[in-house]
Amino acid sequence: MSLARVVLASGRAVHLAELRMSSTYGGPLEGYPCKPLNDHKIQWLLRAARQTYPGAPVHLIPPPREYPDQYAGSFGPVEVLPSVACLGSFRSDPLDPAHDHARYRSRLTVVWFQPTPRPPSDCDAEPALREVPWEQLAEDEQF
Repeated sequence: MSLARVVLASGRAVHLAELRMSSTYGGPLEGYPCKPLNDHKIQWLLRAARQTYPGAPVHLIPPPREYPDQYAGSFGPVEVLPSVACLGSFRSDPLDPAHDHARYRSRLTVVWFQPTPRPPSDCDAEPALREVPWEQLAEDEQF
C-alpha cells in the first residue's frame, strides 16, 4: 500500500512508498539563511537519500530561492528556500516493457522543497514534482 499516488505530467502514475519531511530551517540557525547554508542543507539531504535508499537513483528538484532582503551579510545575500524539505521514495510500473509487472517495478528517490507540510497527492502535487522525467531518471528493480 502506498502513502499517495501522484500522476506525473507524462501521465505515469507513481506511488509514494515513504516520505520524510523536515523543516528547512529547523533547529538553531547560526547566522541567517544564505546560499552556503542552503547548499549545505541540499547536499545533506542528497547524502541522506543515498544512505537511506542505497542503490536507488536519487534526483533533486532544484528548489526555488527567494531573496527578500537587499542587503548582504558576511555570507552573501539572504536566500530563503521553501519551508519544508522532502525526501520521498517513489515506485511505479517497470520501465522495460519486457519486465514482468508482478516481479519488477521502477524506483526513484526524490528530494524537493515545498511551502507546506502536505503530502503530494494525485494531480495536486507540487508542479515541479509532477514534471519529474521518470523514464530518464528511474530504474527497474526486481523484487
